[in-house]
Amino acid sequence: MYHYFEGLVIREGKKGIPAEYVEELFKDAGWSKHTPDWQKEKFTLIFENSTWAYTVWDNEKMIGMIRVISDQIMAANIMDLVVQSEYRGKGIGQKLVELCVQKLPHGDWFAHTSANNFSFYEKCGFEVKDLFQHGTCTYYGYIQAKKDGHRY
Repeated sequence: MYHYFEGLVIREGKKGIPAEYVEELFKDAGWSKHTPDWQKEKFTLIFENSTWAYTVWDNEKMIGMIRVISDQIMAANIMDLVVQSEYRGKGIGQKLVELCVQKLPHGDWFAHTSANNFSFYEKCGFEVKDLFQHGTCTYYGYIQAKKDGHRY
């Protein structure tokens, strides 16, 4: 399935994600420096073993991604969310989180991240429980379910 946002294409899916594109995003984010050749397939396998995933494309260039691990009933964890540095601040990350939460709107969502990302997740409707250097941002779907009249 495709979504369109600000002239970019957002692809939903876990198959066929080129490892070199993921590695490039991870390098840009400072998450990896050098991956030995024998480990490069992990960048494709992390998608295939995820529950949901989206990638963002500017023509043929992958400029963002998010992947989720979930039981698809009650809880979901955002594992990786990254947007290439030159594209940050344009709402792409928020759009990716929004698309994910729509998959399990009344479930509980978690994003383990560093403190410098707390304000981003708060903009996405998450709560920050731990104000130390690292912590978990949480989106409680049951609160929305109560508002929608689906839970008491």
